[in-house]
Amino acid sequence: MRLTRYWVLAPLLALAAGSLSAQQAAPSTHSMDDLNWMEFRRLVPSQIKTVILTTGTLEPHGVINNGADNTAPKRMAEVIAPRIHALIAPHIPYGVTGSMSPYPGALHIPEEAYRPYVRAVLLGLVKNEFRNIIIINGHGGPQTAVLQAVAGEVALEKNVNTLVVNWWSAAGEVVKEVFGENGGHAGINETAYIQAIDPKLVRKEWYSRDLALANPAPGAWSAVPFPATIGLYEPGQGYPKDFDQKKAEVYFHKVNDRILALIQDVLKRWEAAGFIK
Repeated sequence: MRLTRYWVLAPLLALAAGSLSAQQAAPSTHSMDDLNWMEFRRLVPSQIKTVILTTGTLEPHGVINNGADNTAPKRMAEVIAPRIHALIAPHIPYGVTGSMSPYPGALHIPEEAYRPYVRAVLLGLVKNEFRNIIIINGHGGPQTAVLQAVAGEVALEKNVNTLVVNWWSAAGEVVKEVFGENGGHAGINETAYIQAIDPKLVRKEWYSRDLALANPAPGAWSAVPFPATIGLYEPGQGYPKDFDQKKAEVYFHKVNDRILALIQDVLKRWEAAGFIK
């Protein structure tokens, strides 16, 4: 009778033990900033092999916060990290701002300073034994080329896997799906994403269409400072308009899902090819 009871209870006990083990394996936080060194040692690389590094800059964004390029990728990483079993590295808040840097509150890091700094951060993540380094970038312009080049160099030199995601571009079709038109820098798309995170960061009362300018043909002309703080990808499209909160939240979730799917697909393909050990 006792033996019978044991065989009945054994699978339940094993299941409970497995659940406890999984619970113990879960990190207390996904933030590297908040982890204790002893917990980090337990987690990486035996249990966690992936890290998300977010990057941005400070520059004007129409009626949303100057730090929108920081706000967006940081929040995106918080949503995505638990779903890919990743840690989040401390954010890099200053970048290669370029033609927007003369505006009040903006800050520009020259490429010759930015490049080695980013490289040092990536090498630090490699030293800490992360196998997969996912960079979610919030700022365009020359910064994207720098990040892609440096990440590629580190991947080849150190035999790790790197992925650079420029979120607004990777989720470009989502803005058309939700709003029926193209977006832009500080346009309907970026404004909606920030509005979904924190509506107080959107100063609707200061909005004017005069803040926006279309430059659909990169290379046709350039100006420093850029003569508008909202840069539209197509003429007549992408103005922030009605600041609809529900649409902003729909856009926010759809963008996160799109970026998550991209990262998951790349990780799956790396694993299938034997690049994740």
